[in-house]
Amino acid sequence: MKHRIVVAVTGASGSIYARQLLNKLARLKEQVEQVAIVMTENAKTVWETELDDRGFLTLPFPTFAQHDFHAPFASGSGRFNTMIICPCSMGTLGRIATGISNDLITRAADVVLKERRKLICVLRDTPYNLVHIRNMQAVTEAGGIICPATPSFYSNPKDLEEVAATVVDRVIDLAGLEQDTFRWGE
Repeated sequence: MKHRIVVAVTGASGSIYARQLLNKLARLKEQVEQVAIVMTENAKTVWETELDDRGFLTLPFPTFAQHDFHAPFASGSGRFNTMIICPCSMGTLGRIATGISNDLITRAADVVLKERRKLICVLRDTPYNLVHIRNMQAVTEAGGIICPATPSFYSNPKDLEEVAATVVDRVIDLAGLEQDTFRWGE
């Protein structure tokens, strides 16, 4: 089965993760039927600030405006089977946890959860307060996956891109895609 994936990019710090995720999904095209993107305006500002580029303007996938509720993944009939929010701000997580669908990202997340499909929230903020933890619990209990952007180091990453790849590779695994990456014990 080929995957239909929505990638949402919020204004949390961590644009490197979004860029790497989208690049990797482009390379895994034989496993992916469709990728659709929705970015907040703040995500674009953070991307440009952190990465010193405007690569979000030339992504190889269709991009939908934050309030375009006609996007195919705004309805369960769109049959997107995975949504990855990368990076996921705590504000976005809170709105999802409480069922507030005030933009395309939170509406799509609501659809994915109600349809019992896969929602992966790549959280970037730290430390967590009790509200954050309770929101993570609520999204987990609703069927979502909380994947903090916590890199691993047992693969001996050599630079920032390789460190970020340890998180993105975990997200790709959670999405159910096959990839060639470091595996513990191999």
